[in-house]
Amino acid sequence: MVSYAGRHAELYDLFYADKEYDSEAAFVHYCLERFGVKGHATLLELACGTGRHAFALERFGYQVTATDYSPDMLAVARDKANESRSSVSFSLQDMSNLKVEGGPFDAAICLFDSIGYVGTNERLSNVFKGVRSHLKPNGLFVFEFWHAAAMLRHYDPLRVRRWQTERGQILRISETSLDYAKQLSSVSYTIYELDNDGSYTTLSEVQTNRYFLIQEMAQWLTYHDLKPLAWFSGFKDDTQITDQTWHVVTVAQAV
Repeated sequence: MVSYAGRHAELYDLFYADKEYDSEAAFVHYCLERFGVKGHATLLELACGTGRHAFALERFGYQVTATDYSPDMLAVARDKANESRSSVSFSLQDMSNLKVEGGPFDAAICLFDSIGYVGTNERLSNVFKGVRSHLKPNGLFVFEFWHAAAMLRHYDPLRVRRWQTERGQILRISETSLDYAKQLSSVSYTIYELDNDGSYTTLSEVQTNRYFLIQEMAQWLTYHDLKPLAWFSGFKDDTQITDQTWHVVTVAQAV
């Protein structure tokens, strides 16, 4: 099942309005330059969502090809690209079966823990094979994943958030359960749009995302000819990974 379908895709930017896309893109840019990708490089993005990382990286001078498997998310991204006259190219792609024109690329990225959506070992292996085949020699792969230590010790089984809108209020209930054997987090979203006139609509969606140990991820990368270069605690130059580190940002190089 495709995540963020229909109305959920339309609400995505509201739900993540406070996410620091610009500073995250700046850190990705720092990583790419630090490890050898210079100038007006070509960049392949997996799971681009509504394009906010892609647009931010375009402002650093990258030629971005952005992909996602949700047609509805891509529709939002393309509308924004048209409005801003962006040159980012968007393509409907399943990251576990990449066939992207315009490569090979200087670098690839996959942010917001999206690599975990593939779930199974077979599909994860296909992602790394696809990324490696789309990179130039010594090309970089910068990606973010959920850290198993934080997930297992600190996950929240229930969250409720509210947003005020001109029409009324939006309520999102997130219920999380873990499959420990498969290292999967399943989040059931129930969303209510409460209008000022007393009417309401609702939608629901279940998303499943995998979490990883660092040594486990290192083995996946090495096996697929991607050499780990650095592990960061989130989007900052901090290599101290603890059980409080929810998001690990990794830099790997095609060998």
